[in-house]
Amino acid sequence: MDTIVEIHVPLREAPGTPEGSYAFPWIDQVEDFLAEQEVAEVHDEGEEYGEAYVFFITGAAEADLLAVASRVATFPGIPSGVFAMVTNDEAGEIGLGRRVELPLG
Repeated sequence: MDTIVEIHVPLREAPGTPEGSYAFPWIDQVEDFLAEQEVAEVHDEGEEYGEAYVFFITGAAEADLLAVASRVATFPGIPSGVFAMVTNDEAGEIGLGRRVELPLG
């Protein structure tokens, strides 16, 4: 059973987004960042879930995965209210597990 950390980012427009442009440029920024990580691996494509966009990472110890998730929460333009769910690859759906507020203190 592999540990998975879901990074839940509220699906809100980035502040100062010009009218008519892509409202969520931070999604691409986070996807690029996660793809370049040496510590964590992208487990699955991100997806909308309720009022959040969820990214999935795995391939490292829980503390390392949470450190990566915490970095995501501090990116410029990321909406406030980011949290992680610590779960595993056998979870039947998104949002099951232990909630961790981000960024880590």
